[in-house]
Amino acid sequence: MVEAVNVIGRGRVGSAVAARLAERGVSLREDDAELVLVCVPDRAIAEVAASIERGPWVAHVSGATPLAALDPHERRFSLHPLQTFTLSRGPEQLDGAWAAVTGETEEARELARSLAETLGLRPFDLADEMRTLYHAGAAFASTYLVTLFQVASRLFADAGAPPEALVPLMTRTIENGFQLTGPIVRGDWAVVDAHLGALHDAHPDLEPMYRLLAEATSA
Repeated sequence: MVEAVNVIGRGRVGSAVAARLAERGVSLREDDAELVLVCVPDRAIAEVAASIERGPWVAHVSGATPLAALDPHERRFSLHPLQTFTLSRGPEQLDGAWAAVTGETEEARELARSLAETLGLRPFDLADEMRTLYHAGAAFASTYLVTLFQVASRLFADAGAPPEALVPLMTRTIENGFQLTGPIVRGDWAVVDAHLGALHDAHPDLEPMYRLLAEATSA
């Protein structure tokens, strides 16, 4: 593991990463760092990378951006913490999460794995050409989970039920290993049709989403 890192970008991910590195005794400095870790939005990675003088290792923490964005640097890799972050919490957000590491050489992959372990992450190798597919899966699991909660909350609010009551339900679904329950599993298609009828009358914009999810669930 490197002894000095320059963390560029202190947003949700960068602040947690920098705090964890400091906890683990890694020096955080801008000059003479062995590794420059780019923690900026995807659209800014290439510009930032191009501004870094060649010499040290350069890496980014994006899940979707290819290594080519780090041109012209050849000593490069990526490490994507597979976790959602908030500025209201600290480096403990990294604990136990997985991390996708991508490198073009074994040396790069070894350094990425070592960095992941220092951060408290569980590394796994990811091919550069598979990044977009991988990141789409992450979006289904995280971003669209928020979307589903927001949709369910709208329906609960309209029905006079407390949206916050959904949280224990969603949490227990995860704790139960994502075991399917509900009318589709029971083959109770009359209930599914009733859902569709209610959505058609009250929220027609949500009917196509329900149909798609029902089809995917029953496939």
